[in-house]
Amino acid sequence: MGSTATAEIERGERFEFGQNWQRYVKILSPERIAEAEQSLCMMLRVSDLSGKSFLDIGSGSGLFSLAARRLGARVVSIDYDPLSVACTKELRQRYLPEDTDRVWSICVASALDEVYLKSLPKFDIVYSWGVLHHTGDLWRALENASNMVAGRGTLFISLYNDQGGKSRRWRAVKRTYLHSPSAIRFIMCIVSFVCAYWKGVVKGMLRGRPLDPFRQYGRGMSAWRDTVDWLGGYPFEVSKPGDVLEFLRKRGFTLTHLATTNESGCNEFVFETATDTRA
Repeated sequence: MGSTATAEIERGERFEFGQNWQRYVKILSPERIAEAEQSLCMMLRVSDLSGKSFLDIGSGSGLFSLAARRLGARVVSIDYDPLSVACTKELRQRYLPEDTDRVWSICVASALDEVYLKSLPKFDIVYSWGVLHHTGDLWRALENASNMVAGRGTLFISLYNDQGGKSRRWRAVKRTYLHSPSAIRFIMCIVSFVCAYWKGVVKGMLRGRPLDPFRQYGRGMSAWRDTVDWLGGYPFEVSKPGDVLEFLRKRGFTLTHLATTNESGCNEFVFETATDTRA
């Protein structure tokens, strides 16, 4: 699996998310970990995850796997990118060195690998934030993720918002970024960063708080690393909230929380299964 991801990166078919996450992990602070825990509790409407099983599909830095463990869950973290898996393992070693694979398992695996996923048990919580739209087959990845949710379980996902022509233009930009030399990539990041934040900085200055736009997101990434992740994030697919709702409704899920955007970012969804009949 790892060699496949590496080959796709070398061919310019996939962004090396793990490299970005490795840089982020170096500056991870206790405050960001606490923010991640609070974010999970808020979206899942719980105070802790004691006794719950938690599958993190596309663990990235490992931050939210760590947050779930600290909240009491038994965690399985998977990611297609070997460097992302290394980041997750580093956080486990750094913050919970006594954890064994029985309480926090970490491995290289894909959301599209049905054989591997079927070898796992069902989970009380399946979490995949900003991942399924980077697999190259969004709807099959969503199908696989939904199949991992146990009866009366929860599916927490975020997916890029479909903006029609704007989304198609961003897809072209991302492909250009992947096929460009490092100097051009840096310039593209600078331009994107300035375009994304200059208005917020000006408004913040008028309020005496110019750094407000750079506060941490629920995902825990810094503004600069988020810019790099956004520009490089490829494969790139988008979806409309209504299509996601209908897709999962047909599979026995009920929406309990929805946070939508009119911009190029992610829509967040929390679904629950209605019965205990999911084997």
